Amino acid sequence: MPLSLDYDQMAISEKFILLEELWQSMCFDANQKGFTPEWHLEVLNQREDSIQKAKSTFSDLDDAKSRLQKLV
Repeated sequence: MPLSLDYDQMAISEKFILLEELWQSMCFDANQKGFTPEWHLEVLNQREDSIQKAKSTFSDLDDAKSRLQKLV
């Protein structure tokens, strides 16, 4: 069923709400329909496990930006 919205007439807050609702729906559909590849789930599980075991390190945003800028 086609749905047409007049985005130009929507407030920015309404656009963000719509975007969040759409994202939640897509995430639910992806999980229910096996959209996410198995290898991706395995990587996420490994990273979560690494965080739980305190084997991961994190940088603040400014440090990360600085390091990325040096790469380009």
